[in-house]
Amino acid sequence: MSDTKIPRHDCSTLLINVTTSTLTKAQKRWRLAYWTIYSFRALLSVLPKNRLLSAEILTSHDYIALDVEPEPSSSHDEANKLVSNSIDPDMDGIRLAEMVKNKDSHTLSLLGGVEGVATALGTNPEYGINGNDEDVSRRSQLFGANTYHKPPPKGLLHFVLEAFKDTTILILLVCAALSLGFGIKEHGAEEGWYEGGSIFVAVFLVIVVSAFSNFRQARQFDKLSKISNNIKVEVVREARRLQISIFDLVVGDIVFLKIGGQIPADGLFLDGHSLQVDESSMTGESDHVEVDSTNNPFLFSGSKVADGYAQMLVVSVGMNTAWGEMMSSISSDSNERTPLQARLDKLTSTIGKVGLAVAFLVLVVLLARYFTGNTKDENGIKEYNGSNTDIDDVFNAVVSIVAAAVTIVVVAIPEGLPLAVTLTLAYSMKRMMTDQAMVRKLPACETMGSATVICTDKTGTLTLNQMKVTKFWLGQESIVEETYCKIASSIRDLFHQGVGLNTTGSVSKLKPGSSVAEFSGSPTEKAILSWAVLEMGMEMDKVKQKYAILHVETFNSEKKRSGVLISRKADNTTHIHWKGAAEIILAMCSHYYESNGEIKSMDGNGRSQMENIIHGMAASSLRCIAFAYKQVSEEETADNNDVKARQRLKEEGLTLLGIVGIKDPCRPGVKKAVEACQSAGVEIKMITGDNVFTAKAIATECGILRLDQQVEKGEVVEGVEFRNYTDEERIQKVDKIRVMARSSPFDKLLMVQCLKKKGHVVAVTGDGTNDAPALKEADVGLSMGIQGTEVAKESSDIVILDDDFTSVATVLRWGRCVYTNIQKFIQFQLTVNVAALVINFIAAVSAGEVPLTAVQLLWVNLIMDTLGALALATDRPTDELMQRPPVGRTEPLITNIMWRNLLSQALYQITILLILQFKGESIFNVSPEVNDTLIFNTFVFCQVFNEFNARKLEKRNVFKGIHKNKLFLGIIGITVVLQVVMVEFLKKFADTERLNWQQWLACIAIAAFTWPIGWAVKFMPVTEKPIFSYLKRLRLIFTKIKQTIYHKEASSFRLGTA
Repeated sequence: MSDTKIPRHDCSTLLINVTTSTLTKAQKRWRLAYWTIYSFRALLSVLPKNRLLSAEILTSHDYIALDVEPEPSSSHDEANKLVSNSIDPDMDGIRLAEMVKNKDSHTLSLLGGVEGVATALGTNPEYGINGNDEDVSRRSQLFGANTYHKPPPKGLLHFVLEAFKDTTILILLVCAALSLGFGIKEHGAEEGWYEGGSIFVAVFLVIVVSAFSNFRQARQFDKLSKISNNIKVEVVREARRLQISIFDLVVGDIVFLKIGGQIPADGLFLDGHSLQVDESSMTGESDHVEVDSTNNPFLFSGSKVADGYAQMLVVSVGMNTAWGEMMSSISSDSNERTPLQARLDKLTSTIGKVGLAVAFLVLVVLLARYFTGNTKDENGIKEYNGSNTDIDDVFNAVVSIVAAAVTIVVVAIPEGLPLAVTLTLAYSMKRMMTDQAMVRKLPACETMGSATVICTDKTGTLTLNQMKVTKFWLGQESIVEETYCKIASSIRDLFHQGVGLNTTGSVSKLKPGSSVAEFSGSPTEKAILSWAVLEMGMEMDKVKQKYAILHVETFNSEKKRSGVLISRKADNTTHIHWKGAAEIILAMCSHYYESNGEIKSMDGNGRSQMENIIHGMAASSLRCIAFAYKQVSEEETADNNDVKARQRLKEEGLTLLGIVGIKDPCRPGVKKAVEACQSAGVEIKMITGDNVFTAKAIATECGILRLDQQVEKGEVVEGVEFRNYTDEERIQKVDKIRVMARSSPFDKLLMVQCLKKKGHVVAVTGDGTNDAPALKEADVGLSMGIQGTEVAKESSDIVILDDDFTSVATVLRWGRCVYTNIQKFIQFQLTVNVAALVINFIAAVSAGEVPLTAVQLLWVNLIMDTLGALALATDRPTDELMQRPPVGRTEPLITNIMWRNLLSQALYQITILLILQFKGESIFNVSPEVNDTLIFNTFVFCQVFNEFNARKLEKRNVFKGIHKNKLFLGIIGITVVLQVVMVEFLKKFADTERLNWQQWLACIAIAAFTWPIGWAVKFMPVTEKPIFSYLKRLRLIFTKIKQTIYHKEASSFRLGTA
């Protein structure tokens, strides 16, 4: 370094020498800089106070900028240096939020535009925020978290009060109160409270158990809602693209938006292309809104990306957004009625009406017997003696009779059915979560069990979605690893442009000092980027520096291609690049490149050879992606500044760059899952955007098409062919189709509609935004949790969390399990209903009293409704379920097999209990009180033993797999223990007498006969035709006879008058 000393000057010296002509060039520059800063600060001092904020953004502490040659380091370290750590302390979060809500462009310009806001929020537009815990925490404290206040969930007390609204419960409570009052008056407080108090306790137990079950279901829904709302968003922090929870998003984050995604917070458009947003959820307007950096940079939380892609700067989150305010006022409703619940409500109503009729008859008979003096008390004295009977005794007797009639109604109405459905669905939903399926809509649980057809995607569902480029053709030459070096540099440059600029993915360094690149984007994009970087030597940053993107046509499943219009900065030449499905890109080309850089015309023979290359790769299960290019002349870009003029890129006369084949292996276990569905009578149809050869190869590999069978005509079709059928042809041919290739989302929707018209119950998988109509139209929509867009997830009923078809097969098993478990409970409960009704009615009419008291009937009701539902509703799916044909839409809920089982058991119970009612005292030589206890005990144990029979509707071995269901065995044990306590220790509460061990054995032995009866009746064949169809036929015959008689009478009348 030279020893020459550089003279130092302070500001005052420069001012004194302002008129001196001997200043050096350096001094003149310093003087100019000083005067600029001084004048700017003087100007700021006279600005109004309300404009200080925008000025402060532009000022900062004094500093010296040094141009230092950096040491070699990773992009990660550079990012740490470049990402600002300072948030402007005067930045007002509320003002920012209001600016976006009101689309206030004036305020945005005062704040220095989007870049000014980013600077004030301490965000580097390229590298994002620091993203360390301290920075994220500080931002959350300053601007709030990305959560909204939800209304508090309903507590247990709410459900208890809801249970009190049940009419039968209210009648029982009135009866209990009257019984309690009269009992205390007649027998004193010490003895008189037993009967009324017992009814109170029994009713209270029923209410608490019902309320607790509903409360647990509501809690389960809240948990599922939180999981469902936990969307993953892609952000850039410290120069790395990361996926984080939507709840972890903070102000200042830069979010990547893509088609079908939900905008996770309010923000400003930073960078992107062709962005169109669906704001209908916020504004109600169905038209898509264009968003760009000049005219409309404002983005609203809760909106959906309809087209294009972009980067967004988050400026307000959570309750500061309009979406947050709206969502905080909405409470999720978990009272959605499923189709099965609706059918059960109808069944409950029908049985309830029968129960009411029986109860009314019992009430009339008992009142008639009482007031005609045909009833006697325990001392053999007539209870009613006309006017000589005390009014209190009459009132007490009437209340007892009404209570007995009401308890018959309680037992008759199968209130346990809705509870059983609730328990089954809640249990199944919880288990399905562990099996990688999240139920968003309750009806899907049961509907899936009836599915007859599953229409599935290929990519990511049947395959692993782990893609890798394994083949590369340049012209008509296959390029292998050894021959990459022979590719002309001009061709390499074109590939760098076509891959690096026509992509929604990105490339970044993984670790400090590492040359390993990290690729982000869709699996297809990552595979192509990886190939371009590792095999073709592409450097993404350098490519982006050399070219400016003018316009982008984004990829979607309808177009099956994406394009980009770019300008080379060095010479302002304009180029078009297309990338997409090989045969679609090939159709746009008139020439092709060879590896040496020569361009050759594509004649008919050359095009045919290219098509053969594509078919050959596709037959090897490869997805074929082609690249095409064209330089656009000055004349064609004369209107380049007019955005509307370049909305459509040129699609003809292109030059084919090359074709890559991407391998996506089938998922392990997918073939077994497909076979399991097929053996269950469920047809699998594969609907894919790939070409017909790739589709055939994958379908064969997965077992949808058989390797040992010739593919028949009509089994594999293309979307355009299916689309062009007439409605009649589609209906006729849809059943035969097993694979549909090159399909659009509209084709998928058409197929679903056709299948439903033919009576099928259709399940559909989908992941794209355009799949939403098909997902909504299907009986069960299954969206993909990993690759699925938020639009697809919101349109679906179940989210497959791992995108695996095996999980789809598991959902089918669970659906069938739900349906079967509910059928088991219906059989179990109706057996008790029929038996209890008939026994009480016959006993009341013949003997003038009911053998089972109100408390005893309520206890039986509790066993049936709660413990029975819990025991039978929690059976896990078995392989047997997948060996039955699907239920479909029309099969009745109570099948002939169920009628056979329940009627045989009910008949046995009625017979044995009526024998005990009329002959029990003499058979066992016991008092009437002990005999009543024997009847009650035998009745309860009949239900306990019959619970085992209900486990298998058709199989004779009801004990198979019972050791695996610990809950069932536990509930049986609890029921038996509680019954022993009721009989032996709660004499006054349950109105029972203690039994000796011989009597206990007798009760158990009598009840145990339900097992051999259940085993024997399963040998009886039943017709497949529903039993009620015969009743309908009888009704039709009766109607015809009636009409015939009427016509004969009418004709006779006319003849007579004539």
